[in-house]
Formats: sequence, structure tokens, C-alpha cells
Amino acid sequence: MSPIFDFLFRQYTDYATYQIVLEIVAVLFGLLSVLFSKQNNILVYPTGMISTSIFVYLLFQWGLLGDMLINGYYFLMSIYGWYIWTRKVDSEHVTPISYTTKKEHWISSAIFVGTLVFVSLVYQQFDKWTSWTAYVDTITTAVFFVGMWLMAKRKMENWIYWIIGDLISVPLYFEKGFTFTSLQYLIFTVIAVYGYLAWKKSLDNSLQTSLK
Repeated sequence: MSPIFDFLFRQYTDYATYQIVLEIVAVLFGLLSVLFSKQNNILVYPTGMISTSIFVYLLFQWGLLGDMLINGYYFLMSIYGWYIWTRKVDSEHVTPISYTTKKEHWISSAIFVGTLVFVSLVYQQFDKWTSWTAYVDTITTAVFFVGMWLMAKRKMENWIYWIIGDLISVPLYFEKGFTFTSLQYLIFTVIAVYGYLAWKKSLDNSLQTSLK
């Protein structure tokens, strides 16, 4: 076995084969979900729900409560987002892409702080403050909670939160021993950058059209 391969995947020697297969399947559906999000396609939600439901199961098995909470929240917000994205604002149009309002920025801040407090209490209750990764987990969880809420509302700024959270998650998941998931977040980062640019172009075109 090559040193590089051993460095990247040695942690999987302790995992059951079905867990490795499930992680790969979850990663693939996660990638599909982000690609559909970039394209502003409603399929972001069913593919994302498959990915997150698998991760909830795996993370529960691995005792990673913070990560499990993130994915459980994703699943629930996917239901909400699916509704928002298909809800018609008039007889012909569904909820459009838009910039975050001042009120929504305040709500985002409240979600961020509330998530930090909630996850901290959960970690304290289950005595999970055993590594530096737990402290980073509380931050990434809060970042992703806001990002998911903004995406469900079809707000441009959701991509900024995804990019920040994804960048932090690349080394974080590798440190936890989940190389496939770490690689997933690396790809997520790239897609999120393109997603931001694609949504911005679409929104700018819509604004220009409305001014004509």
C-alpha cells in the first residue's frame, strides 16, 4: 500500500464495509444536491434528503452528535426549502432568487448565536468536549444552519456561508477520519464559488429585466 493511500484512507480499516459504502453513496448524493443548487434546480432537495438521511444514521453510529444535528437540520430544512422553492408568489412565478433583507440578516444572526448555544449545551450534556474538533464543530454547525436557512429562502448570501463552512470542514473531517467526506467538502467549496457566480448572474439579469 502506498504511503499516500495509507495516509488518506488508513482510518477506514476499522470501519465496516457497509459503512464505507453508505458514506460514498451519501457523498455522491451530496455532490448531486450541490450541483442542482448551483443550477437553481428543485432537485437539490430530494437528492440532499437522501444524502443527509444516510449521514444522520452514520454519524449516530460514530457518535458525532454535532455533525448528526447538522444533517438532521438539513433534512428538515430541505422539506421547508422544497415548499418555499415551489410556492408561487403570483399566478405564474415561484419564489425568486433575492438578496437578504436587513430583517433576514438579524434572523441569520439569531440563528447563528442560538445554534452555538444549543450545540454547546448538547456537547456539555453528552460530555463531548474531548477534542479541539468539538469547538470547531459548534462554529461550522452555526454557519451551516444559517446557510441552509438562507438557501431555503433562496437568498444569494447562502453561498457565502456554504463557502466558509466548506473550507473549514475540509481539514476538520479529514482530522475526524472521514476522507471521502473531506473530499466532498473540498468539491463543495469549488461548486459553491461557481454557484454564487451563477446565482448572481441570474439575479442581476432579473433586476435588469425588471428595470426595462
